Amino acid sequence: MTPTILRRAALAGVALSALLTVAACGGADDAGGMTHDAGSATPSASSSASANANDADVMFAQMMIPHHQQAVAMADLAPTRASDSELKDLAAKIKAAQDPEIATMKGWLTAWGKPTDLPSDHSMPGMSATPGHGMPGMDAGMPGMMSEQQMKDLAAAKGPAFDKMFAEMMIAHHKGAIDMARTEQADGSNPEAKALAAKIASDQAAEVQTLQKILDRL
Repeated sequence: MTPTILRRAALAGVALSALLTVAACGGADDAGGMTHDAGSATPSASSSASANANDADVMFAQMMIPHHQQAVAMADLAPTRASDSELKDLAAKIKAAQDPEIATMKGWLTAWGKPTDLPSDHSMPGMSATPGHGMPGMDAGMPGMMSEQQMKDLAAAKGPAFDKMFAEMMIAHHKGAIDMARTEQADGSNPEAKALAAKIASDQAAEVQTLQKILDRL
């Protein structure tokens, strides 16, 4: 009886040891798998972000950056040239909204492996603007952009003359941005880019209404 009991105990011990060894190996494999997954998460996310940006997304960002930059340049003139307090406040709001959006879009282009500068051939499907559209600054392929001369004229103006010119130019500029944003919403594939386009369209449509009210009372 005693040898039999001892033999069973020994076998049980061997089995327990084997189970512990398997569990330990499995834990190591699991940990290794988790570490591997975590390590590959960043490249995977990066690849996905690049894959989700189509040509429309890239062109939207590349075109909206200089478009926003010009709006900010116009807004920068208001504190020392505008006479209307509401217009000054709106110019500050435009600058505060568009500066961060410029940084965001530059970050996207960098992540997508695309240049942040606008290519020389910057026409975007669905966004060609023809002269005589009724708004100043309607440059073909870049709706709402002001010419160099228009920017010089704005910088030279002061008081009520500046206020009127600024309101007219910014309305045209915003309408151009809204056209670009709507094209991105229709043709883009990147969710973040399309969300920003929706925000730009909504925000600037509201600002156009405010600018028109200011213009009507000047």
